[in-house]
Amino acid sequence: MSKSMIAVIGGTGAEGSGLVVRWAAAGYPVLIGSRSQEKAQAAAAELSALLPAGSATVRGETNAEAAAAANIIVLSVPYTSQAETAAQIAAASQGKLVITVVVPLKPPKVSVVWRPEAGSAAQELQQQLGDTVQIVAAFQNIAAGHLRDLEWQPECDVLYTGDHKEAKIVARELIQAAGFVGVDAGPLANASVVEGLTALLIGINARHKVPNSGIRITGIAR
Repeated sequence: MSKSMIAVIGGTGAEGSGLVVRWAAAGYPVLIGSRSQEKAQAAAAELSALLPAGSATVRGETNAEAAAAANIIVLSVPYTSQAETAAQIAAASQGKLVITVVVPLKPPKVSVVWRPEAGSAAQELQQQLGDTVQIVAAFQNIAAGHLRDLEWQPECDVLYTGDHKEAKIVARELIQAAGFVGVDAGPLANASVVEGLTALLIGINARHKVPNSGIRITGIAR
């Protein structure tokens, strides 16, 4: 059975590109979305060269074209770009699952928790895209450094939140396909806590001089 096509909007960035590699290696065809089609195509060629034989295809398109062609959309952009990017993909997102990786960080104090008026970047995205879009927030607490390395075994879990049961089932499958354990962290309102953990982890990294601290939930059978 063929696997759903995923558009990774912001797939040229560190975390987005790492997820592209992992999903393509797991057999999911991936479209990289960027404001520049040329930049997206260059990234697709670079990432394709990292993939083992038998992986799915990776192609580059504009944000709007990638979102329109895909079954599932993943938003992996800086928070400052969320509103602009949401406008570019809004029409193509209707009725689809959108997984957001966005974290609202407010420079210069990115290790201090800050929340937008909607409560979280994920809830704000729901307002920006509309009610027919099924939003799931995930991958906020994952360091990007090792994602492209398919030999790397993650020690951290992925907390995911959302209000649609079916969408969360699909999101968990993609979390597992990327090599992580997914932990259902409740409704989308809880995304504010998960997003806030990223600021905590940034501070922990700095204070303990480590590159990639993460979150792992104890007490769950694995």
